[in-house]
Amino acid sequence: MAAGLGEYRRKRDASVTPEPVPAEDAEAARPSGNDDTFVIQEHHARALHWDFRLERNGVLVSWALPKGLPTDPKRNHLAVHTEDHPMDYAAFAGEIPARQYGAGAVSIWDRGRYATEKWTDDEVKVVLDGGRAQGRYVLIHTDGKNWLIHRMDPMQTGSTTMPTKLSPMLAIPAPLPEPGEDAAWAYETKWDGARALAFVDGGRLRLVSRNDLDVSVSYPELQHLGAALGSTQVVLDGELVCFDSNGRPSFARLQRRMHVTSRREAQQLSASYPVVYVIFDLLYLDGADLTGLSYTDRRQRLRDLGLNADSWLTPPAVEGTGAQVLQASKEQGLEGIVAKRRSSRYLPGKRTADWRKIKNVKAQEVLIAGWKPGSGRRAGMVGSLLLGIPGEDGLRYVGKVGTGFTEAMLLDLGRQFERLSRKTSPFAVDVPRADSRDAHWVRPSLVGEVAFSEWTPDGRLRHPSWRGLRPDKSPAAVVVEQQS
Repeated sequence: MAAGLGEYRRKRDASVTPEPVPAEDAEAARPSGNDDTFVIQEHHARALHWDFRLERNGVLVSWALPKGLPTDPKRNHLAVHTEDHPMDYAAFAGEIPARQYGAGAVSIWDRGRYATEKWTDDEVKVVLDGGRAQGRYVLIHTDGKNWLIHRMDPMQTGSTTMPTKLSPMLAIPAPLPEPGEDAAWAYETKWDGARALAFVDGGRLRLVSRNDLDVSVSYPELQHLGAALGSTQVVLDGELVCFDSNGRPSFARLQRRMHVTSRREAQQLSASYPVVYVIFDLLYLDGADLTGLSYTDRRQRLRDLGLNADSWLTPPAVEGTGAQVLQASKEQGLEGIVAKRRSSRYLPGKRTADWRKIKNVKAQEVLIAGWKPGSGRRAGMVGSLLLGIPGEDGLRYVGKVGTGFTEAMLLDLGRQFERLSRKTSPFAVDVPRADSRDAHWVRPSLVGEVAFSEWTPDGRLRHPSWRGLRPDKSPAAVVVEQQS
């Protein structure tokens, strides 16, 4: 290591890049420091990474860290050894022009002094003393240019490891809080989208649906959120939303994106059906578990992050009393509102009365248990669906739906039913003859959603209309949300 600046100069055009490029005749006159300067630069190149540089024999010996410095001694990070850099680079920040080596924005993430405990060709052990980076680290050579960087000190007191899995907290269907209680509640828009948690670590985003599926590939326009957060570690809670031409959430438009697993197809659809990640909660931030804080405190820390851009936003709670907010949402054609108790902690996976959803449009999640053939222009296709909801004694029949479909939806359902076909009814009791005649039964593993006017006295959906499949939700989670 500390091999000189020849490779550094060969990769750069001094007449184009703003980076310091010393002349060859300056090689012999390298500054002789104390081998104790370090700098870490955040580099938004083709792939976000952090450049870790240690002064050694008049140059900056350098490694690229794709996920930055590790904060947890249980998790090592990759470090890729790169060419030595001149000492002047310790002060460099700026934009490397396009088509130049390392093109992109460079900023100084941290710098300071370090002490050397060991330095060989295969192991470098140092103690960092910077503004953000503190403590003992070791770099270990593994293969070729690849090294590992390991934090030797324990995590800071009070810090916790970033979780890799969480379930979102859920709201119950309920009336508005009483008018005299408004001060204790915050009111948010109900966004009519798909719930998702965002895990950001080392500038990389992982999106996870409510039923614990990684859906990152489906929404490529959101990957820039990771780069925007840089080295900040967070777990966010929010909703994936498609907006129509009038700026209203459109679940129908979102349907075009929810089933896509092809990276190429998702990229194409992101142009015509762009998704916005609407962020409304912050569960983890840079070593701190925030779920035990109040809603008010979590929202303040979320606001401080300033997460607002074309593909993500952090809307504030809506001003006004519950009745005023609900009426305004109805006038704007929105699905409804969510009332959240300001003092409430975040309870992962729990459905509690501290979060209440109040809908303008009645909607119900259902399981598809069978289908009936269509006629007329739907001849040879699915005509209607037989719907159920899990009950204490098994699957309960709640009616059939034959409206609200597009032809593309029906064709897609027909393809999926081929692999789910079964010979007998999956319902716990017999379905009325008029509905079961000519029925084709399927394994009830697909979750869908219908809008409806009311429940009938015998527990059926009146005037149901199909809204779409819900691949973000699991069959076990389907419950009757509200029935009078």
